[in-house]
Amino acid sequence: MDAQGRGRADNIDPADQWVLNPNTGEYELRLSPSAPQSAVPSPRRPPAPEGRGPVHNRTAAPGRDTPGRDMPGREVPPPRRRRGAPPEPLPGRRGRRPAKKAKTKKVLLWTGGVMAFVLVAGAGAAYLYIEHLNDNITSVADDGASTGGFQKDKAINILLIGTDKRTGKGNEGYGDSGSVGHADTTILLHVSKDRTNATALSIPRDLIVDVPDCPTTQEDGSQKVIPGTQDVRFNTSLGQDGRTPSCTMRTVTELTGVKPDNFMVADFNAVKTLTSAVGGVDVCLAKDIKDPDSHLDLKKGTQHISGETALAFVRTRHAVGFGGDLSRISLQQQFLSALMRKLKSNDTLSSPSKMLKLAEAGTKALTVDSQLDSIGKLKDLGMELGKLDTKNLTFTTVPVIDNPAEKVKATVVLNESTAPEVFDMIKNDISFTEVKQKKKQEAAAVAARLKGTKAAASEVRVRILNGGAPAGSAQETLTWLQNDEGVTKSENGGNAPRTLSRTTLEYAPDQADQARRLADILGLSGSAMKPGESVTNSQGLPTMTLTLGEDFKGAGVKLNGSSGKAPEGVQKSTADKVECAK
Repeated sequence: MDAQGRGRADNIDPADQWVLNPNTGEYELRLSPSAPQSAVPSPRRPPAPEGRGPVHNRTAAPGRDTPGRDMPGREVPPPRRRRGAPPEPLPGRRGRRPAKKAKTKKVLLWTGGVMAFVLVAGAGAAYLYIEHLNDNITSVADDGASTGGFQKDKAINILLIGTDKRTGKGNEGYGDSGSVGHADTTILLHVSKDRTNATALSIPRDLIVDVPDCPTTQEDGSQKVIPGTQDVRFNTSLGQDGRTPSCTMRTVTELTGVKPDNFMVADFNAVKTLTSAVGGVDVCLAKDIKDPDSHLDLKKGTQHISGETALAFVRTRHAVGFGGDLSRISLQQQFLSALMRKLKSNDTLSSPSKMLKLAEAGTKALTVDSQLDSIGKLKDLGMELGKLDTKNLTFTTVPVIDNPAEKVKATVVLNESTAPEVFDMIKNDISFTEVKQKKKQEAAAVAARLKGTKAAASEVRVRILNGGAPAGSAQETLTWLQNDEGVTKSENGGNAPRTLSRTTLEYAPDQADQARRLADILGLSGSAMKPGESVTNSQGLPTMTLTLGEDFKGAGVKLNGSSGKAPEGVQKSTADKVECAK
């Protein structure tokens, strides 16, 4: 910075240069009254044009009054003055601004000023700091197991993996000292396309699954296929036989049908450093808990935890519930809910020191996939996640039952009556909580598609396409509809132009009665019915279009689309509510 720049820095309070924009979450540079405001930090301010006197109208921000135009009824701020100099009244006015208002403004601006000078004292400093954060990030190849990375205009699926690997000092008392880092805690976080809701699905480490063959990038850059194994614990999808997080990704995809966009991996140290960075979180206990295995010793009631105590909290299981992994999952969900509330609180967002500590801790503690290997990408993801309201973030667990093959119960298997519906809700971007009145209105409109008169089967005219079902499904369905259901005005249209996860029926408004009849025959839900346009069949007559998706289970098998609600008995909680561990 040159002598001229230093002179200006001495004359202007740094707190008056930087402010937090609540709409964008960014700190913005506030320049002199004669200059436009910018969100891009700069090491120096341009000199004022020669001959310009005191300016009493500031340049208007976008969406405000036109720059330079008089704004009746608004108090025009005075020019900046040197710190410590006596205030000068505006021309034509006497007195000074009320002390309370000035003090409030000063407090708010000081927060921005501190952040500005710590983070971005100049463009060069900002660049160096961002490079420093980039250097903190450790990334691992996704080996083609992901979608290629999250997108802002689509639903997001992030796989969060907590390992039992011990790194750093102070972790001698936790886990297996020789562990290669298994998938000890795994959560599939689904964020809806419209960002109004999210579901955090915990996957039990002791769930029996099939781990598929996993193409894996080795340390020397070479590729190796690690053979899959059947009927093994889910946690062996990471670490075992040299498996990397990309193999856990493939296992999750095979288990749920959901392909993650990205993954993040954290070990023991991550819990300690992240909670310390935000100043700890509050959790609730319904009873005293003392667990010598995890070193947790807390009294009943609300407790403030961080660091070692936070790690002990998420590790404990013997002193809560039934003393197993499922009981520990409920503790981890409670902890993550508390952490989410703390991260979104003003106490964190308005504290430059906490935000800096969080940036340092987060970039050092997490290992991410190769599609998330820069602070810019992580920031973009954070902005998308920041749109969520904690009351619409639902925590739930894959529905399971005790393994019937075991006399001594140590593992669990899928509950086949409820787990598929939970997976389908995530695949189809259906919320576990009701969000916004608009959503309720949409749900009512969808349900209404099934209500009304139904045409006779012989009057239903439909063209059948294969959009992801097994080969031959369109012809199989055609034969069944004509021979068994009397839908004689039907024909095979071949393959659809694209693959669909769900079977759909598109129809024109005047075909609604035909659509309701076919939906009744097939077991289609209202959400599978798509009001639109008809097409022309081989006889030149208007016809509906039935596209068989990946959910097609065979001709004559009812599709029974999701009801839009979590199945009865599925445990769930939302991040905005404080629940006490029992």
